[in-house]
Amino acid sequence: MPEPTTMNRPPAAGSGASAPGPSPIEAPDLSEKGGIKDGQRQSLDRRLYMQLLAWGDCADTEPLIAALRASGLDAVLYADVNDPWGVGLLTVGENPDFFVGPVRRLLQDPAFAALTPKPEFTMLGRTYALGYEPDLEDALIHRPRRTVLEPAWPWAIWYPLRRSGQFARLEESEQREILKEHGTIGMRFGRADLAHDIRLACHGLDKHDNDFVIGVLGKALHPLSVVIQTMRGTQQTALYLTNLGPFFVGKAIFQAGV
Repeated sequence: MPEPTTMNRPPAAGSGASAPGPSPIEAPDLSEKGGIKDGQRQSLDRRLYMQLLAWGDCADTEPLIAALRASGLDAVLYADVNDPWGVGLLTVGENPDFFVGPVRRLLQDPAFAALTPKPEFTMLGRTYALGYEPDLEDALIHRPRRTVLEPAWPWAIWYPLRRSGQFARLEESEQREILKEHGTIGMRFGRADLAHDIRLACHGLDKHDNDFVIGVLGKALHPLSVVIQTMRGTQQTALYLTNLGPFFVGKAIFQAGV
């Protein structure tokens, strides 16, 4: 009778052999990556968070503005174009604790607590890098803050969107080409000072499972509507979006530091 194989037997005691251990698992790198700078690819584990909240039944915005001035927070208060009693509040901070600390305390002020929340317009997202930003820190932290607090660009349209799973399964090179079409339109409007965009990722941060929050800001409302209309003809919007909106449309009546 042949001897049974020893292939799967544990090593004999005292033999000096040891069973192979599991391969080490690398922790994921959560830092954002930018373009090459000073001969090295930029990497930064920082990002800016933005949250939009909306309310109705606001008869007087002055108490809200007074509470915002006293808070010292980076924030924008919008008059809701589609609701004569409506307002929206955009707050900006690097640490998510900001929203459950200083922002929460602000919203418990009687001026805000008396309003009627409109949770359908709640949006929360974080800045992210595409991998080729020439100044990564500016792209993630400083430029988005400057954009939303720029007094020359008071008009804003904010909305969430979700891409289809089909887009996620495309080759990376094909995804880049599709997104390049959007980027070209954005650059044309931006360079003409007609519309400036904020792109935020909201994976897992949105109760409706959206992927991104988009802000389009500028000095007039009409160009913002036109840039969104133009985007409708792109491959991404026409073929690979499963959800778009709701749209919050407002004009800033208070911006921090202004």
